[in-house]
Amino acid sequence: MAAADSPSAALRRRDLCSRGIRLAGKMRADVIDLLDTYVERQGLDASASVAAVEGVPVAAVERWDEQTGTQRLLENLAAYRAFRVLLAQMLEEHREQLGEADTTLGRALAAVLLQVSAFAYHLEELLRLESRGPPSEEGAAPPPVPQLGLFERKLRGLGVLRELAQWAVRSVRDLRQLAKASPGSSSAPGWAESP
Repeated sequence: MAAADSPSAALRRRDLCSRGIRLAGKMRADVIDLLDTYVERQGLDASASVAAVEGVPVAAVERWDEQTGTQRLLENLAAYRAFRVLLAQMLEEHREQLGEADTTLGRALAAVLLQVSAFAYHLEELLRLESRGPPSEEGAAPPPVPQLGLFERKLRGLGVLRELAQWAVRSVRDLRQLAKASPGSSSAPGWAESP
């Protein structure tokens, strides 16, 4: 715990938060581009309404300002781990559906999947710095994907990408809050285990 209180740990924390903010901003821009490509290639209407998708974490949170830093990190990590699985499923479905016929969308999906994986790892590093360590992924697998028709799969993918874009916004906000709340002590507001 003493390591988490040291000035070098505080500097590392701020550095990780700053880099995380840049990663999340880049990821959001790429997801927005991917959304445009996805809508076009899948023949969807950009304004199509999509109901909540099972297994997709929702970025909106009640009482956001009351969350501790650890809660923010854990929720972000759980979300990006879920998105990693969902994007891998989307990529697999895309390959089954189109094979190599549409490499543009496949490459864009794969690139965002890599960014999501890298960001999850980045969040794990922040949790390690807090002497918390990331929770195990064992038993955290999402439920199997329901058997959906082609159109329903397309809409599900649209819902996944839209929510991922929202998570990128939330992640920037969470990391800014964490950086602001850590002037040099892990007991600063926002990093404490309880408010």
